[in-house]
Amino acid sequence: MKTLLLLRHAKSSWTDATQTDHDRTLNNRGERDAPRMGQLVESEGLVPNCIVSSTAVRARTTAELVAENCGFEGEIQLARELYHAPPAAYFEVLAQLPTSCDIVLAVGHNPGIAELLSQLTGVEDSMPTAALAHIQLDIDIWDQFDRKCDAQLVEFWRPKDLPE
Repeated sequence: MKTLLLLRHAKSSWTDATQTDHDRTLNNRGERDAPRMGQLVESEGLVPNCIVSSTAVRARTTAELVAENCGFEGEIQLARELYHAPPAAYFEVLAQLPTSCDIVLAVGHNPGIAELLSQLTGVEDSMPTAALAHIQLDIDIWDQFDRKCDAQLVEFWRPKDLPE
């Protein structure tokens, strides 16, 4: 069994019109929500041993803030392929992870991350910013990770539903 945590990046800023989409930073709400999601990950006993993130600044910063606040001690793997990626890119990137990764946090973007959640679990959700899905996968090694693997949504959290 493997555990997959799908996290949409936290709320980003649109204040600097000169920034490219890839370079947008987090806004105040995003900087507040990402650490809270990291604390949630730790309190739920879901500290990942592998984190894979889109290279976009808002996704990478979200991954870093979650990692700092959940006790993650590894190195975040950045994957350009996850920038505005369809589900197929997640299958490709995550299938390359080593077997030693039992709990994986993948940080990405909509609509792809919401579509991945739907393909894996049948659950339709828009995945608002900083939303986190806890999915249990009936696989032993990551190269078995594909749209046909048995996956069950264990829990789904939105920052607005968490206590302050």
